[in-house]
Amino acid sequence: MSHNEFERDVLLTSLNKFHQNEHNKFNSRYLRGTIKPNLSDAITGSMPENDTLLLKFHGIYQQDNREERAQRKRRKLEPDYQFMVRLRIPGGRCTKAHWLGLDKISREYAERGLRITTRQTIQLHGVRKPFLAACVKAIGDIGLDTIAACGDDSRGVVCGVHTFLSGIQEQVQTLARMTSQTLIPKTRAYPEIWYDQPSQAIDAQEDPLYGPLYLPRKFKVGFAIPPINDIDVYGQDLGFIAIIDQQQLIGFNVCVGGGMGQLDNRTDSYPKVAEQIGFIEADEAPEFARLVMGIQRDYGNRIDRHRARFKYTLDEKGIPWFIELLAKRRGKPLLPARPFAFTQNGDVFDWQQADNKTWSLTLHIDSGRVINQLQDQLKKLVEKFHGNIRLTTNQNISLTDIHDADKPTVMDLLNQLELAQRIQPETQVAHSISCVALPTCGLAMAESERYLPTFIEKFNQLKHNHQLADIPITLRITGCPNGCARPYLAEIGLTGRAPGLYNLYLGGNFYGSRLNTLFATNLNEEKILKVLDELLEAFAREREPEEFFGDYLLRTCKVDDQIIAVTHRSHQEA
Repeated sequence: MSHNEFERDVLLTSLNKFHQNEHNKFNSRYLRGTIKPNLSDAITGSMPENDTLLLKFHGIYQQDNREERAQRKRRKLEPDYQFMVRLRIPGGRCTKAHWLGLDKISREYAERGLRITTRQTIQLHGVRKPFLAACVKAIGDIGLDTIAACGDDSRGVVCGVHTFLSGIQEQVQTLARMTSQTLIPKTRAYPEIWYDQPSQAIDAQEDPLYGPLYLPRKFKVGFAIPPINDIDVYGQDLGFIAIIDQQQLIGFNVCVGGGMGQLDNRTDSYPKVAEQIGFIEADEAPEFARLVMGIQRDYGNRIDRHRARFKYTLDEKGIPWFIELLAKRRGKPLLPARPFAFTQNGDVFDWQQADNKTWSLTLHIDSGRVINQLQDQLKKLVEKFHGNIRLTTNQNISLTDIHDADKPTVMDLLNQLELAQRIQPETQVAHSISCVALPTCGLAMAESERYLPTFIEKFNQLKHNHQLADIPITLRITGCPNGCARPYLAEIGLTGRAPGLYNLYLGGNFYGSRLNTLFATNLNEEKILKVLDELLEAFAREREPEEFFGDYLLRTCKVDDQIIAVTHRSHQEA
């Protein structure tokens, strides 16, 4: 089915059976809605509900400080409304000018500094409505944008890092950027609203890839470069795994249908790892992504938004159906997948030299939050730095393209600015990430970013007690089951259920290719640490040489991966 046929079918059958969000998109005039006039409404700090849904396509979430709600309600004040602005930075590649520009923008328009996300980009928190338009325009003025950083579209495309092969890294990065550009909405609403470009007559083909309904839900694309699975490629809707032969990029293995989000109160909602389906030539990636996303556009669930992600489309219709339809639209079948191996899924720290003789250096940033003293330190560093910057999906900053002659200068700067300790973070800190959660995320039910340092300190004490301090264990904490920090791929995952209570997931593997298993629900910190203490004690006693924690749990049947497989089969049969 072509896009035009799909659009005609929608018009013929009407929108009555679809979710209300589909009506809103259809009537939005290609994402315009009433955003522009309502931005100047000074009576309220909020936007109307329909516009808040459309703002997500422009990279913007309306939020409020939840810790102020009760007090403001007693004072008969509206909630403390503010906006989160998320940028689109394909592959996380930034220039020095980009970073310094964003630093300035965050100081002028935001209230919580800069935050590096698990999708390799920057979020600005605490942007007030009177400054929202100026903030987005300022982002455009430095050569970046926020289009499709949220919403029912292709989210920012992420790209892994291969520290040693600079040519392959550049090739894959370029393809990630081209893919992002191919998949973003082309509506003129964005420049009209944020860059004050003149309004034009709305064309029925204004957004030819998406049409008036856009996608049923978000669609995440990622490029991984073995041996490092730093982007958690199996958590993507569409994942490309670079296949390298004799230091040449020969193509990509393709995997489809990954996704972390779930609802705890629905048995038909679950996280899922992507399934590898075949191999494509390297230069085909952007067009291939367009074809795959087009299938999800045409066949994804537009009635039940909780079943609208690509993973559910594949589970309901089957991988053979998808492969057959893909071959028909592509004009040829997939080639067999090629062998490869992952060795880790975290960032590589300390100095790393590429084959072009340039160096890179990754700085650990706690939960990606760059604020106060750290923001000042990084600004001074970048002002004197002559290379480029890459944001990582593990919320860190890599300084790249450093020449031999500049290494001593960079190291001196790091020492002077008290940043040198960040190039060799403590083992557990280096393998732990969290989402934003409270106080601004509307979905959060428990703490995450603010809680992570406390939990790591107590978890590290347990590891120290069992002589495991130097053993890396992937740990992810999120404030809700939505999974922004990819908790279901971790060896230990905590997802918030209520203030101070979490579900505990165990048994993912160190390479990010296996889902963990729900071990216990609604645990407080004391009970979580008690469970982990007992498991770590057994791990220290029974561990095989070089065995990781998640693999040990599976081998000794402390957790059972069959639970996940059976659950997924039952959904498919239903």
